Amino acid sequence: MIDFEGKGFVDVDVDPSLDLFAEIEKLKKEKNAVILAHYYQEPDIQDIADYIGDSLGLARSAAKTDADIIVFAGVHFMAETAKILNPGKKVLIPDLKAGCSLSDSCPPELFRRFKDKHPNHIVISYINCSAEIKALSDIICTSSNAKDIVDSLPKEQKIIFAPDKNLGAYINKVTGRDMVLWNGACMVHEIFSLEKITRLKERHKNAKLIAHPECEEPILRIADFVGSTTALLQYTQKDSASEFIVATESGILHKMIEASPGKTFIAAPPDNACACNDCPHMKRNTLEKVYNCLLYEQPELLMAEELRLAARKPIDRMLELSN
Repeated sequence: MIDFEGKGFVDVDVDPSLDLFAEIEKLKKEKNAVILAHYYQEPDIQDIADYIGDSLGLARSAAKTDADIIVFAGVHFMAETAKILNPGKKVLIPDLKAGCSLSDSCPPELFRRFKDKHPNHIVISYINCSAEIKALSDIICTSSNAKDIVDSLPKEQKIIFAPDKNLGAYINKVTGRDMVLWNGACMVHEIFSLEKITRLKERHKNAKLIAHPECEEPILRIADFVGSTTALLQYTQKDSASEFIVATESGILHKMIEASPGKTFIAAPPDNACACNDCPHMKRNTLEKVYNCLLYEQPELLMAEELRLAARKPIDRMLELSN
């Protein structure tokens, strides 16, 4: 069982005259707290975080922190992972409604029945899943290490890959495997418009299209580079191109611009009337919510020890294989 102490988020007005950056820094020192933030968070949260990264980097940071309190500025499965790795620490999340469409696309009971239909298969689950799905898995992976983890297994080993069908299909393609895929997906990475991106590439002939492997296959097929969030950031720093069309959540552009101020970054257009490709869950977190979360130490994530131990095994296996 997973429970959150508190409801939604701490709904207390913040004095607009407060310097939230200074106040959060003060609270972190007083409470021996650390803020972990995903690249998809708003720029202010990225700027105040002690560590910013993708799912693999965040899992590693959560595993080695010596802080008493972890504020996880991300979505709920990330806070769950931090708690799984740190049972003795207080894990907080600024907004409980910061969920994940990909995680939600894989209900545990349905997945359990799916797994039972495929005996002799081991389960590799993308870290973007609930603690219950992790507990049903043999190995966890991230977009950074999925290929290496699959390649580490014997070719004859039958595999179920969950919950992201697009990442799973991409890994099948680059490894030559035939993994059984759960039919889940990330809403943000499925809204990119192939037609609009193609027109954008025509207008920006020197721009390189870079894409996260959670995108659908037609986008990945025309991409100049496919990689995890961290890999995309590193590619833009090292590649000689001066212009990039970025097909992932737009929060990463903050770090890309910061790391390469002389280059141009264009958010890939979605297939809707909105000009943005933000994750509505990631963007529920705000600097004010981070401040209140740390000040009142709510909402707190609580987890049954039996579930935590079951979910930790495949994460430990991932960390072993990723070292």
